[in-house]
Amino acid sequence: MKEITILWADDEIDLLKPNILFLESKGYRVLTATNGQDAIDIVRSQSPDLVFLDEYMPGISGLQTLEEIKSSYPSLPVVMITKSEEENIMEEAIGSKISDYLIKPVHPKQILLSIKKNVETKSLVTKKITSSYQSEFGKLGMAINSAVSFDDWADVYRRLVYWEMELEDSSDPGMNEVIAHQKHEANSEFAKFIKSNYAAWFKDNPDNKPTLSHNLLSSSVFPRLNQSNKVIVILIDNLRYDQWKAILPDIREFYRVESEDLYCSILPTATQFARNAIFGGLMPWDIEKLYPQLWINDCDEGSKNPHEEELLIKQLTRLGISSQVYYEKVLHMKTGKKLSENISSVINNPLTVLVYNFVDMLSHARTEMEVIKELASDDAAYRSLTRSWFRHSYLLDLLKELSTHPVRVVITSDHGSVRVNNPVKVIGDRNTTTNLRYKQGKNLNYNPKQVFEVRNPSGIHLPKTNVSSTYIFATADDFFAYPNNYNYYANYYRNTFQHGGISLEEMLVPCIHLDPVK
Repeated sequence: MKEITILWADDEIDLLKPNILFLESKGYRVLTATNGQDAIDIVRSQSPDLVFLDEYMPGISGLQTLEEIKSSYPSLPVVMITKSEEENIMEEAIGSKISDYLIKPVHPKQILLSIKKNVETKSLVTKKITSSYQSEFGKLGMAINSAVSFDDWADVYRRLVYWEMELEDSSDPGMNEVIAHQKHEANSEFAKFIKSNYAAWFKDNPDNKPTLSHNLLSSSVFPRLNQSNKVIVILIDNLRYDQWKAILPDIREFYRVESEDLYCSILPTATQFARNAIFGGLMPWDIEKLYPQLWINDCDEGSKNPHEEELLIKQLTRLGISSQVYYEKVLHMKTGKKLSENISSVINNPLTVLVYNFVDMLSHARTEMEVIKELASDDAAYRSLTRSWFRHSYLLDLLKELSTHPVRVVITSDHGSVRVNNPVKVIGDRNTTTNLRYKQGKNLNYNPKQVFEVRNPSGIHLPKTNVSSTYIFATADDFFAYPNNYNYYANYYRNTFQHGGISLEEMLVPCIHLDPVK
């Protein structure tokens, strides 16, 4: 462990010898200075971890010394020590970004507490979190092995995300490897669960059927329309549960979380299927049968989601809901800015549905652009980039404005994404779909042990482009690669974020109900 160096600057340093000896007995290295200029020189030459700074010293004052130190070393913690309790001095010191403020005479334990608070907090927190996760590891492993329902898996996923985010700033890389391994184990077991249960969810009156994409609005949103408050649904394409938890702190100032649920995205976990199912209130196979003009197949050119508003209106009509709806898809900053500046267009309808595509664009850009790969190198960085976007987005501006009106806000997504690492070979003809996490085609060649295969798509209410079409889905962190140029494509797509297949990150999707803080 690195030795912690303390600089103590005080013109009466000899009188502080007992405190210095006490700190040295605790294993700290203590440097001393009797005036501000010497303190500045020592900071430049010795790079201490923390500075104790007396307010009254000969030459330049403590506050002047503080200003000089902070101008060059803004992150260096400085603790101001003074005999004065005058409010203006405290305010000036605090305004100069001191880390702590102590009044003479100081007790050794006060000094020790200040050091631990300002220098050792991260290591102490890491130690505590690591110890807590080690205690939880076995229990979480048992939960993974005993999960038999969607609710069980939702609980497992919540716990995994909690520990993953708790450990992401840990100085112990070994623990990050452990949680990553445990999440991989969970995804492997979750894939077995989906293989065994998914088709049964589409039979008559299945047991333990979760809320699926096509049931989301009818079960979680439309019942709210019977109440007096207006409902705003904000669907952030490709938003994972951990990304929701990352942006939550910026929302809590304006909203309280009424409920935080996880529903199950249908397969394929791709926008064309999952989001059309959400707005249509129907599975893709049923949309194709009832509204063939509104369904676009994988092999067709162009956008796969141009009819979302029409599908939403038809769902409302089928359910006998007469509420007027406002729909907007936000694809760029101009539209987002217009919405946040014209709030009346949003709140003057009983139901408003807004689709934000930034996170999905981010995941695709990360595959294609080296600079984004660097910025979002792993799950923690991907969360951080999402948080940074949200904090500076027009969506946050819109949420702030909405919080001043009597509306209920629902934040959800259509599917998530998973970081893939393991290429799996598949052979298909030129009409085979190009998605890396699922394939649809009539001449697919693959190892059935490596995939979830669906030879009868209508059994899970999926359309097929050919009478003999088969769907296959990648599981855990697998992705499909063709034998031609296999090594090139395997390396190109490895460690990218993809969706369409089976994983906790893709299928367990947040649905959050928010009420404005009164």
